[in-house]
Amino acid sequence: MLPRGIRNHNPLNIRRTAKDQWKGLAERQQDAAFCQFKSLEYGWRAAFYLLTRTYYHKYRLYTIRTIIRRWAPSSENNTEAYIANVSRLTGISPDEPLGIPSDQSARWMMLGAAMAIQENGTSSLDYFAMLRGWELVRNE
Repeated sequence: MLPRGIRNHNPLNIRRTAKDQWKGLAERQQDAAFCQFKSLEYGWRAAFYLLTRTYYHKYRLYTIRTIIRRWAPSSENNTEAYIANVSRLTGISPDEPLGIPSDQSARWMMLGAAMAIQENGTSSLDYFAMLRGWELVRNE
């Protein structure tokens, strides 16, 4: 059985809210807690939108540590273990600035991939869908 985030085409497990208006949302939202998308590309698009537009530009979060502390709060996760694993997978220090998303796209894609591994494991990730999702959000 595939992990929930992959079944929902939502690799970072974006939670549902009353204001959800994501591009590519599935017509029927059958998961009470997490968004469901029409395809993995749209799930990745939403993930990268949140990471680069909301977390980086709006909240001014520039490091793995600051991003993960907001994304995976200690009330729901072992946040420090999440930070350590994402840092280990990416090879980027938790407190090192990731850089401007348009200039450092590989670092932001590595962040997304490492977070998806943390959320879902490695065996079911589609990295081509991830790249297509990055293109969707960057071409808006």
